[in-house]
Amino acid sequence: MDDPMTERPLRIDVAGGELVATLWRADARGTPVVAIHGITANHRSFSPLAARLDGPVLAVDLRGRGGSRSLPGPFGLEQHAADVADAIVAAGFERAIVVGHSMGAFVAVRLAAARSELVESLVLVDGGLPLRPAPEGSALSPEDVLGPAIERLRMTFPSAEDYRAFWREHPAFGPHWSPAIEEYVDYDLVDADGALRPSAAPDAVVANLVELDGRGGYAEALERLDVPMVLLRSPRGLFDEEPGLYDDEWVATWSSRLPELEVRDVERTNHYTILMGRGVDAVADAVSLVATAHGPAHDRMPASDPTAVANREGR
Repeated sequence: MDDPMTERPLRIDVAGGELVATLWRADARGTPVVAIHGITANHRSFSPLAARLDGPVLAVDLRGRGGSRSLPGPFGLEQHAADVADAIVAAGFERAIVVGHSMGAFVAVRLAAARSELVESLVLVDGGLPLRPAPEGSALSPEDVLGPAIERLRMTFPSAEDYRAFWREHPAFGPHWSPAIEEYVDYDLVDADGALRPSAAPDAVVANLVELDGRGGYAEALERLDVPMVLLRSPRGLFDEEPGLYDDEWVATWSSRLPELEVRDVERTNHYTILMGRGVDAVADAVSLVATAHGPAHDRMPASDPTAVANREGR
């Protein structure tokens, strides 16, 4: 088997251009895992998880983020799901466990609803359930949900060190700083429009934010799923505050509507450290559990060379 952190960069043809991705352990046996990042994040958030799994792991930069920043809209959840489906096919995976963090969990649900033949099970990391709706007559606002996170996307930084310093002051990141977080932060800073700025395009983020309350048929699609689902919930939010995204009452409401859903709390984590800090072992355990539940049929290698497939698809 490959060294645990052997990785292969991919550029995958999708509508409007190329999707940037990384495939870890391309030749490893084991259940393939496909990982989808959050609303202002990038695919390097999954490096700690990839290091803890045995099989192939594919993570993509969604359009409007990271190396896929220049891809044009639409930026809706369904378009992201179509892009990830193209990536799964390009990687040569027949079916995969799909792990989504935050908004990535919503994309994972849309993927399972649209392309169920590609999805074996879902691991939803502090996301995927519709957010509590805004009061009647109002709408989710970027500032209400993301606060300073949306302001960051409009900022520029003199250097990579200045960007690191910004994140070191972040209440959810700073106290938990690690080489993996630093690598994620460094990757997130891009040269765009003549300045160094965060990779997530603000218009892409806002386009997705308004979908997170379950509108547009999302809630109905989630309720129709019959794929096994695990929700890992953090007790703390985007700025290490309490409560987190999902309170007990809201989770209970959705659990009653989703018989396939198993909910696990990951204590002493926030919305970010559940994936990039102390909570990553719980995510890896959840992936391993659902992989084991499906038995040895998936102890296989990818169906074909992903680079060759990606280059010849010509979509």
